[in-house]
Amino acid sequence: MAAHAALVLGTCTCASPAPARELPPPAYQLAAQQVGVPSPVLYAVALQESGTRLRGRLIPWPWTLNVAGRAERYPTRANACTGLRKALSHTPASRIDAGLGQVNLGHHAHRYVHPCELLDPYRNLAIAAEILQEQHTAGEDWLVAIGRYHRPAGGAPAARYRRSVHQHLARVLGPDASLSSIRTTTP
Repeated sequence: MAAHAALVLGTCTCASPAPARELPPPAYQLAAQQVGVPSPVLYAVALQESGTRLRGRLIPWPWTLNVAGRAERYPTRANACTGLRKALSHTPASRIDAGLGQVNLGHHAHRYVHPCELLDPYRNLAIAAEILQEQHTAGEDWLVAIGRYHRPAGGAPAARYRRSVHQHLARVLGPDASLSSIRTTTP
């Protein structure tokens, strides 16, 4: 099951006709399309938030937690849920992020009923896409929304985050593409 999820969620990056370009996996395309976010943006954010090396490639890992600044990766959703419950017993929810998009449990408590819901990769991607869409203003560069995804108040932390995610976008879009070349309807 874990291998299947990794294939669908992170390692199904298929080469497109353009050299050095990756097509975001189907789960990212679906979540992004449902709320009007470019799928390369959602995928690049997930690479930044939960990326881990598997067989020499950086892929988003669905069962990733960040507990008070410390990354924890688990082999299964059940293990991650156990780790999340344990973390909540000693760490404030506002200091815990979960899943592919590293959704913060405290700031986004209104988006879930039970914390382990955030470890459902499809649910987590849907929430991450919603957050990105909420941070975007029509006509504005998606990099601004990406910075606010990480830090709504902006400033230096948002700028650093934008630069990091931009590197992942270059990988996904190809070295010669610009972020302005992607549209909300991009797969």
